[in-house]
Amino acid sequence: MNNNRATLIDIVLMGALVVLSVITIWGLAAEHVSRWVSIAGLGGIITVALSLVFARFATRPDHVRALQSHMILEVANAALSYLRQGLSPTSAQAVCGIVLAETEAAAVAITDTTDVLGFAGVGEDHHEVGGPIITRATRESIEHNEPRVLATKEEIGCPRRDCKLNAAIVVPLEQRGQPVGTLKFYYTTPKLLNETQIAMAEGLAQVLSTQLELAELEAQTELATRMELKALQAQINPHFLFNTINTIASLIRTDPARARELLRDFAAFYRRTLESGDDLIPLELELEQTHRYLGFELARFGDRVVVHEDVDPAIRRILVPAFIVQPLVENAIAHGMRPDSPLTVSLTSSVCADGSVRISVSDDGVGIPADKVGHVLEAGSAKGLGIALKNVDDRLRGHFGPGSGVQVESVEGSGTTVTLVLAGVAADG
Repeated sequence: MNNNRATLIDIVLMGALVVLSVITIWGLAAEHVSRWVSIAGLGGIITVALSLVFARFATRPDHVRALQSHMILEVANAALSYLRQGLSPTSAQAVCGIVLAETEAAAVAITDTTDVLGFAGVGEDHHEVGGPIITRATRESIEHNEPRVLATKEEIGCPRRDCKLNAAIVVPLEQRGQPVGTLKFYYTTPKLLNETQIAMAEGLAQVLSTQLELAELEAQTELATRMELKALQAQINPHFLFNTINTIASLIRTDPARARELLRDFAAFYRRTLESGDDLIPLELELEQTHRYLGFELARFGDRVVVHEDVDPAIRRILVPAFIVQPLVENAIAHGMRPDSPLTVSLTSSVCADGSVRISVSDDGVGIPADKVGHVLEAGSAKGLGIALKNVDDRLRGHFGPGSGVQVESVEGSGTTVTLVLAGVAADG
């Protein structure tokens, strides 16, 4: 269709060029013809020749494709923030408005598999959002996962006789190869149903489908991270539980006041552990939870565990995900203890020149074998170690972006240092 259109334009312009050339030559040869007629004819030749060059350029397939690609990228960029929410009435309506502004369509609609989620353009007064799909071709497009081109008013199926929409292109939206809805372009005349419009519609549908799949993947990743966090929160290490209870029980006889204090801290510790960890909290609260945990271990091990802390007061107010420091200290004691010498655990912090904050938990314990250090961020790499570190790493990257996460350094027999990197926190705060 595009080739036929380009050929027709060429024929019309070439015909005009021939006619103007004849008029100009005749005017120059005939003495009785005004000089201005010849000048006008010459000007017409130049105009038509330029128009011919422009028309050839504008109808070149590569030029058309370049314009389509640019438009599709513009729409994709503008729609990304909405489609990250998934396919919903809010996101669909916003995307319809964006697509309408960038295309030649008179109206744009988005549906899921049963209902109209969004509509913008001509016919907004009677094409209602939220109702069921009434166009048979739309249901067929979803059923067969194939585009449909509607060239008549009857195929659209609008019950309003005065509706100005007389043609449409329906393209499925997909997730994992399955139709989840449609993207629909409406036109006031079937003359606009050409290859250019169909290719544009299919290209846009593919891009929007990709964005929907990315949104689903992002949601699944976030859900998986939350589920891991819930698993960590709900997991009460039976050894830690029984050891702490036994420690408190023994102190009831020897130091009742200390036993009561530990019992209150024990209740507060598990109450905080079982609370929602979705929101950011001040680092100060995370450190308080870490101190409670250390209180139980110090009561149990006595002078076999030595703790040093040097955290800059200026960073105690920054907001961080919950359960990012306490699991590191727990890992240090659980996996670093030596059978014959005390374990020193150091909790330190630093603010870097690039605005990032680094919080480190170091120990001088048994360390990690060289062949396992590179795998400790993999869930299941060590009992209780991999899932905790990977969860912390995922949440730091999710909250603070590129450059954030967990870094692990260890020398077998000398100890381990785990560092939390929070990119740009100091610069922002």
